[in-house]
Amino acid sequence: MSIFNSPERYTAGWRAWLLTDTPTSRNHARIASFYQGWLSFRTNPMAMFGLLILALMVLIAIFAPLLAPHDPLVQDLANRLQPLGTDAHLLGTDSLGRDILSRLIHGARITLYIVILVALIAPIAGLFVGTVAGYAGGWIDTILMRITDIFLAFPRLVLALAFVAALGAGIENAVIAISLTAWPPYARIARAETLTIRNTDYISAIKLQGAGPFRIITRHIWPLCISSLIVRVTLDMAGIILAAAGLGFLGLGAQPPSPEWGAMISEGRKFILDHWWVATVPGLAIFLVSLAFNLLGDGLRDVLDPKDSGS
Repeated sequence: MSIFNSPERYTAGWRAWLLTDTPTSRNHARIASFYQGWLSFRTNPMAMFGLLILALMVLIAIFAPLLAPHDPLVQDLANRLQPLGTDAHLLGTDSLGRDILSRLIHGARITLYIVILVALIAPIAGLFVGTVAGYAGGWIDTILMRITDIFLAFPRLVLALAFVAALGAGIENAVIAISLTAWPPYARIARAETLTIRNTDYISAIKLQGAGPFRIITRHIWPLCISSLIVRVTLDMAGIILAAAGLGFLGLGAQPPSPEWGAMISEGRKFILDHWWVATVPGLAIFLVSLAFNLLGDGLRDVLDPKDSGS
């Protein structure tokens, strides 16, 4: 490290270490691959725009109590349905006099909570089902894929409504319902990846070394499926947000007085003609976040898709 006697040479040394074609260890290879992927990703301005929006959303959710100008649950009937741009209420107030901006900021926490939980539950369940079906084959594959087909035969929101009706209204039940409807596409992707991997010489060599099915699936097949699932998860986030908002709109998701964006739209629809901002503002928030996830997903697909010759 003594050759790096200036910040410029130090930076150049690290960059050369990250861009090397001959990594010295497995961790070095992973870090270098991540850095090269980041260099490719940041050349996509739309993907960077989506990442910026989502980063701002995360910061807003973390610092919601500090950023919100008012308590999102406090009612002020004397100031109900105030228009946009008032001194005390930048985005106006709803029918109960609650500050829309404050509710929007705190609602970001609920949206992020739903997105994170579904992103943790559905892909993992789909990965497990898909890899087991693809690796085992035979009757196990047939049974698991027919179950997957049954779930895929129903529209996601309709199936989520059925599960919520059975489980009861509430944000946790909404997360479970959305997760139960979201896992089948991940199972399909994982199965397809596993079918192309299981008969390779790489897997045959591992079998000859004495590795069992569990070790092969978890240590050698799952890592090769992760990149495809990450792209699919990111692209599915918009649909998950819309499903959560739809359940909230119907009163089956987060319950009042929680500042959930779908529930805010449901309340504002009563005043859509005369006081359009009550429903429009949370609707625009859902649109912006959904767009950001789609842009991010497109950028990640360009970087992570192994079939893309430019990656």
